[in-house]
Amino acid sequence: MTSKEKEISKEKAPSREKVLSALQAQCVKREYCVSDISRKALERCKGDADMAAWIVESLKADKFVDDARYASAFAREKSSLSGWGPIKVRFALRAKGLSDEDIAAGLAEVDVDAADARLKKLLSAKWKSLSEDKDGRLKLIKFALSRGYEYSK
Repeated sequence: MTSKEKEISKEKAPSREKVLSALQAQCVKREYCVSDISRKALERCKGDADMAAWIVESLKADKFVDDARYASAFAREKSSLSGWGPIKVRFALRAKGLSDEDIAAGLAEVDVDAADARLKKLLSAKWKSLSEDKDGRLKLIKFALSRGYEYSK
């Protein structure tokens, strides 16, 4: 086999089954939305859009990828671990191309009381560093808004 033939064989896209198996293994480890897994499939298929679309449809049919399930997991994680508010979570999920129904269902699973308690804890900790600042109250409001919470909270 010449060096040119070796280059050509390296450029060939892997088989559907091989890529599908690899992506299934990734989906077992954590949740992915359709847009994320589509991007990964396209990369693994070396730009073959038809093969990537077939793989994504297969993953959706076998319930390895589900946008509603992803939205719920994402909203719970970002709310509880990162301290994000509902506005920031909604914005991030829209950026990933999820439907408004999936986003609303995901946000409905967030514990509102725990999120409010987390916000109060965050604000009280932030206030300690801003209490001497003349614009401290304004900065505190901006901080809460940047975390994705509503002004009314």
